Amino acid sequence: MINQTIYIINTTKGELHLTITPIISKLPTGDFYETGVYKLTDGVTGMGEIAFDENRNEWTYDGIDELNWEEAAEVAAFIKNYKDPAGADPDALQS
Repeated sequence: MINQTIYIINTTKGELHLTITPIISKLPTGDFYETGVYKLTDGVTGMGEIAFDENRNEWTYDGIDELNWEEAAEVAAFIKNYKDPAGADPDALQS
């Protein structure tokens, strides 16, 4: 995932419109590096981060009661399977 995206999830607390923002680093060479960390927000409310290991097999969620384990697993599966649209541009990343 290069650019941020929206994921709508039904939680025990109601429907959330999560903005998922990948944390991308730019190397000194100018190349972009996907860190495997994704910031989750609902509007302006921080919902924690999901971080994958380097093989993208295991993940952790650091939110405090914003999502339960099953909900975080659903979001992690969405991120893992997400395909950027053609022409996705890392230079257009939002801060």
